[in-house]
Amino acid sequence: MREFVRRAAGEGLKAPGAGHTQGMTSSDVTTEPAPYGDGKRNARPSRGRLKVLGIGAAVLVLLFADSRIALLPGLDDLFGEDTHDRSGPAVLKSIQDMSAYEAASGNFQVVVDLEEDAKFLPDAVRGTRTLFVGAGTVGASVDLGKVTGNGVVVNEDRTTADLRLPHAVLGEPALDPDRSYAVSKQRGLLDRLGDLFSDNPGSEQAVNKLAAQHISEAAKESELTARAEKNTAAMLKGLLGSLGFERVTVRYGDDPE
Repeated sequence: MREFVRRAAGEGLKAPGAGHTQGMTSSDVTTEPAPYGDGKRNARPSRGRLKVLGIGAAVLVLLFADSRIALLPGLDDLFGEDTHDRSGPAVLKSIQDMSAYEAASGNFQVVVDLEEDAKFLPDAVRGTRTLFVGAGTVGASVDLGKVTGNGVVVNEDRTTADLRLPHAVLGEPALDPDRSYAVSKQRGLLDRLGDLFSDNPGSEQAVNKLAAQHISEAAKESELTARAEKNTAAMLKGLLGSLGFERVTVRYGDDPE
């Protein structure tokens, strides 16, 4: 019996493959290094690609933030703006004595379409186009201070008076900020980025000057000066008539007798 057990134990130790498996340790297991071009390594995005995506996202925000934020209800109240007037008091710089009689004033309105393009670049990249409505007034006046000594002739009875006045002239156009506004303003990508570093972004000085120029040209083609001369003559006749003059004649410039 003992001999049988001893033989059985001896055969179990000599079983093929069994003894080798039980004697294997962790040091016997070898692992091969992963190849350099592993799929997981290639799937990771590079830093340069992330920067490009970030710049593209910022550009999209700049292009569509202004127009899209108004479509979301409730954001106006959440991101509302408070206006504080921190201006100092107005300072009087000078006083000018006026001798002109402003006898007529015209109200004008003009639509300015100003487009500024860059050579060899599309409008989406560089260029601006502004649609602006300019409203203002132009006055016409007669300078009574320029009447010469022989420009006023009165008879001895002080019943008739002959006046010779200079022609009426137009004043500078004055834009009304309450009635002038920008309808739309399109800007290229580079112009939008430049406004971020500008001290006066979105300036409308160019369209204001152009609107004033068009209004001034329209006033010259109108009958504003003729109306001013007619009103001035009516004013002087009424004034001198109240002082006892029976006949008052008003002429302008080199008009014939």
